[in-house]
Amino acid sequence: MQTMTVRVPQAILPSTFDYSVYLATKLYEDAILSAGQAAELANLSKRSFVEIMGKYGVSLFSTKIDDLVNDIQNA
Repeated sequence: MQTMTVRVPQAILPSTFDYSVYLATKLYEDAILSAGQAAELANLSKRSFVEIMGKYGVSLFSTKIDDLVNDIQNA
């Protein structure tokens, strides 16, 4: 895994944990990372990551119609 340094204004100083979880949830929401990859980025178990996503307003379930159609066809 690569390391990246991000400069953040002092006005928004949550803990380092919050930054990594926020980034992981956003990358998951945008379908850039899988839940497992996002959990790894946030340094959490997959279960813990899934449980905390709601705090950031991210659903575990896709809202895309194409995904729903594919799920129905594969059921």
